[in-house]
Amino acid sequence: MPQPRLFTPISLRNVTAKNRIVISPMCQYSATDGMADDWHLVHLGKFAQGGAGIVMTEATAVNAEGRITHGDLGLWHDGQIAPLKRIAAFLRANGSVPAIQLAHAGRKGSMQRPWYGNAALTPEDHARGDTPWTIVAPSAIPMDDGWLMPHELTEPDLKSLREDWRLATLRAVEANFDVLEIHCAHGYLLHEFLSPLSNRRKDAYGGDRAGRMKYPLEIIETVRAVWPSDRPLFVRISSVDGIDGGIDISDSVAFVNEAKARGADVIDCSSGGLMGSATAARIPRGYGFQVPFAEQIRRETKATTMAVGLILHPHQAEDILAEDKTDLIAVGREALFDPNWPLHAELALSETRGEIGDGTFASWPKQYGWWLERREPGLRKLDGPALPFRKV
Repeated sequence: MPQPRLFTPISLRNVTAKNRIVISPMCQYSATDGMADDWHLVHLGKFAQGGAGIVMTEATAVNAEGRITHGDLGLWHDGQIAPLKRIAAFLRANGSVPAIQLAHAGRKGSMQRPWYGNAALTPEDHARGDTPWTIVAPSAIPMDDGWLMPHELTEPDLKSLREDWRLATLRAVEANFDVLEIHCAHGYLLHEFLSPLSNRRKDAYGGDRAGRMKYPLEIIETVRAVWPSDRPLFVRISSVDGIDGGIDISDSVAFVNEAKARGADVIDCSSGGLMGSATAARIPRGYGFQVPFAEQIRRETKATTMAVGLILHPHQAEDILAEDKTDLIAVGREALFDPNWPLHAELALSETRGEIGDGTFASWPKQYGWWLERREPGLRKLDGPALPFRKV
């Protein structure tokens, strides 16, 4: 039988991932002054041990005011390079492609860490040392009632911010990541430019669709100019706002065509988040609910796409790929539930194909597989054909 599509390698420019599974960026809100620490190393490292083809850091701020919370990672000064470089090296040594997402929170900055409420900072947060800072946006429109009023970015501000993106990209190169993703989704700064609900500017960076796309496209150009030509560039989008008057799929198709022309290699197709939590939108949620966005964008733009959103089961992921709906499968919170999801998925698909036998755990880290391989015959005697991983 042909190999499952989920476990076929994919080459993007000169970077090859061993399979089509990507661990999505998932903020941990646990950094101090933007610095990665041992939590981030272990958090991301176990996904490489778990068999993912690409492992991506959480949103990493290009400047201090671009953080969502005080606990966000950053790359706004050179001192932040070394701990991220250590993480990238560990991911690569354990078989995964190290990837980093660069971001600016825009008007969704200066927020509470989610376990304190995921809302505007309160006096209780200030007492913990999480004090507010000045936030910025395309237009002086707060995210919601009770939230900070953002400073409307001037053209000199935009120029300075482009330089922040450029320098952060150079630091990502120095940290030795192989994939870089630009965050244009979930209500953060670049998404705020794209959506007519948050961009009311009267200059060249607002108005019609072309004007609203102008600044995010300039950031893509800025990053691509200094990101090595042999390494792929991902762009994460909110395919639709899911709010009346917001971005629809035709807007995203137009943006993706322009992003491709500027050197974007993969479009990471999420949705929502303009207001409220990062993935908030009035979109019905079922298994794989965002896959149709990745499928339509892939079909209409010929872009390489990545699907994300309640893709929980190995056979579900395999079917999505086998039906040519997308090229990559992103797994987020399900990987928190099961950091070995890729390895378990490989076992589940192998079982279906009748390929279970000697070498069942060959893909596992040798420190684990050696033991599991020797345990397996005894389990077979106890359980007969019902192997534990069949429940994945």
